Amino acid sequence: MGRRTQAERDAMTVEIGFALVSAAVLAGLTFAAISAPALLLLDLGRTARTAVLGVAVTTAAVAFVARTVHVLWRFPSSQRGHRLDGTPDPAGLSRPGSTDSSP
Repeated sequence: MGRRTQAERDAMTVEIGFALVSAAVLAGLTFAAISAPALLLLDLGRTARTAVLGVAVTTAAVAFVARTVHVLWRFPSSQRGHRLDGTPDPAGLSRPGSTDSSP
């Protein structure tokens, strides 16, 4: 595997940042969607409240990991014309500024 160019490293940094930020937003929305109705609208006991928060935290963590993996799995690898899962990259866009469609 050859050395990555600065553009490839920058693209990877941006993609990782996007994956983490979008995963954090999704996790926050998931937590709020599960916990808010149960905790704000229902009069729950201490055990039920703890159970709802546990389910909300667990589901939010799973959503965070799933989103991060999904975004990063689709990011093109350094191998020209191929994604990380080995499938061809459509239109050869595996490198920023690339217009050549040959792998």
